[in-house]
Amino acid sequence: MSVIGEAAPERVLAEQRALDAGRMRQMALEVADAEVRGIGGLKRLFESPTFIKAVEKLHHCRGRILIFGLGKSGLAGQRIASSLRSTGSPSIFIHPVEALHGDLGIVDPDDIAILISKSGENPEVLALIPTFRRLGVSIIGMTTAGGSELGRSVDVLLDLGPVEELAPLSEVPTVSTTLFQVIGDALTVILCRLKGFTSEDFAFLHPGGILGRKVNLRVGDVMHSGVDLPKVREHTLLAEALVVIMEKRLGMTTIVDASGQLVGILTDGDLKRILHSRGGSIENLRAEEIMTRNPKTIEPEALLVTALKRMETNHPTAITSLVVADSRGFPIGVVHLHDCLTMASER
Repeated sequence: MSVIGEAAPERVLAEQRALDAGRMRQMALEVADAEVRGIGGLKRLFESPTFIKAVEKLHHCRGRILIFGLGKSGLAGQRIASSLRSTGSPSIFIHPVEALHGDLGIVDPDDIAILISKSGENPEVLALIPTFRRLGVSIIGMTTAGGSELGRSVDVLLDLGPVEELAPLSEVPTVSTTLFQVIGDALTVILCRLKGFTSEDFAFLHPGGILGRKVNLRVGDVMHSGVDLPKVREHTLLAEALVVIMEKRLGMTTIVDASGQLVGILTDGDLKRILHSRGGSIENLRAEEIMTRNPKTIEPEALLVTALKRMETNHPTAITSLVVADSRGFPIGVVHLHDCLTMASER
């Protein structure tokens, strides 16, 4: 009796495990089926004139492709930017909140902005549009809601239409996130082929390829130095520092002490934040009062790819420039993210 009594629960548990395994497999297949249905629904978008228009705009872009999105849409945007960048199309992902607090300073009229929002009503994303309009930047929107404010505000709309997310939490982006990435893959592949991009080019743009084919490509080769180096004293008035930032067009300036050693940096984002907090007044404020002390630096002999990695992996957010300093701590140049991407895409 004891043997039978012990065996029965084990058999029940084994059957339960088998049922659970079967149910898990079924749920996984349901996810796959939903994703496949969603991807199949993109055929309508890919056959539309608006998709062709988006490709043409991106292909003729003379600047960079700037991608913005929050949450899951932002994560999809980061992957799209990475894919574009590694296949010959200079692209940067910029967090919308960081953009609103200074990072829009790197935007150039020749750039194209891609705004990704499932609902098309995200306030942080929508708040970027007036600045793009003022600068004359073309805007491409990706959304599942063509009638949204985003859909009505962009130059080219990539409208996915209603997307069936996975139950039971239909509010959580699942299928829609996949579809954004598929659209990004489609744009990446098309632009890659239009540029005549090859596997050899990919090897060149990949860090390993740069190390193998451009061993001598170093920070000192591309840094902004001499009269192009933005530099002010720590006691400089913020109004004067702002003039230097605007004249040098790097979105920042180095701050030095009386001996010329680097003590900090000041970005246009810092200035905009202080202007906002003080109601637009910076009278009598000096650079040392709001500068970032002990900024990240890099040596001129460092490989350019090292600078790129250091900027993109900075925590908690990526940075767009590094101060180039000598062994004594004196600033001798600035290398910008755009310089790294431009040099990497040149043959």
